[in-house]
Amino acid sequence: MITLVRGDITTMRVDAIVNAANNSLLGGGGVDGAIHRAGGPEILAVCRELRATVLPRGLPTGDAVATTAGRLPAKHVIHTVGPIWDPSEDRSRLLASAYRNSLRVADELGAATVAFPAISAGVYGWPMDDAARIALATVREVNASADITFVLFSDATLTAFREALGR
Repeated sequence: MITLVRGDITTMRVDAIVNAANNSLLGGGGVDGAIHRAGGPEILAVCRELRATVLPRGLPTGDAVATTAGRLPAKHVIHTVGPIWDPSEDRSRLLASAYRNSLRVADELGAATVAFPAISAGVYGWPMDDAARIALATVREVNASADITFVLFSDATLTAFREALGR
């Protein structure tokens, strides 16, 4: 089941929220910064441990990894790195991979409910209509066992996702 809502992903009471992270995993702007601020230092501590051990070069674009949700109402945060949009290079497979790998991690966690932002559609510059199309097509293709909610920050983003979903 796919649901679209306008809201703040940091307030979602779900098993896992997906963080549109940068590859450092150490916080940033947009969704990433909001999740780190709302989740508190517990998330950053786990991310630093990941960087010190299994991800010394950071999280590669399209991959995903889970951490605690710290002070968030969710149980887990799944961090994924979407690609930066480049009009001269088709990186859509990397964007699809970010969704696909996030759902794989969610399945490994046993998450029955997962909330996604619009990955790469903020500061990474991906055109919203195309980002929505890729996100929804990938989630449908994976046929995840979890209920998926796209938590979209603006009316324009919600409209783009509704149009891509055919609603």
